[in-house]
Amino acid sequence: MRRRPAAPADAIAAVLGREDGCYLMVRRAEGGTFPGYWTPVTGAVKPGEAIPDAVAREVHEEVGLVVLPLRKVWECRTQDAAYLLHWWLVERVGGEIRPDPREVAECRWVLPPGLASLRTFASDLEFFGEVLPRLLRSTGGGADGRPA
Repeated sequence: MRRRPAAPADAIAAVLGREDGCYLMVRRAEGGTFPGYWTPVTGAVKPGEAIPDAVAREVHEEVGLVVLPLRKVWECRTQDAAYLLHWWLVERVGGEIRPDPREVAECRWVLPPGLASLRTFASDLEFFGEVLPRLLRSTGGGADGRPA
C-alpha cells in the first residue's frame, strides 16, 4: 500500500507595494532557510492561526511594519514543496522598517523587472512577472492591487 505524501504546511508571502511601483523585498539572513535569497516577507502559519493573522505577524516580526492584510491573490508550493505559500496583498498602516537580523539581512524596495538581477525563486519571478501584472490590469489598480 502506497502512503500518501503529507500535505504541505501553510505559509504566507506578504506583497507590500508603494505608489511608485516598487515592492518590499528582503534578503534572507545567514543561518536561516535559503540564506541570501531575496523574497517578499514570508513565514510559516502557526497551528490554529488564521492566515491573515500570520501575514500581519510575520511582517511585524521580520521588518517591524504594521500591515493590514487586504486579500489573498495567489498560491503556490515552495521550492522544496514543504509549504503551500499563500500570497497576500497588504497595506502599510504603521511602523518603520527595522529588519530582524536573525531573519532578514537586508530590505530593499524593488521594481518587478529588477527581480531578475537578484537571487530569488522561480515562484517569485512568476508572481511579480505574470500574476501581479495580470491582477493590476484586471483591477485597474495601483501597486497595492486596489482599484485606482
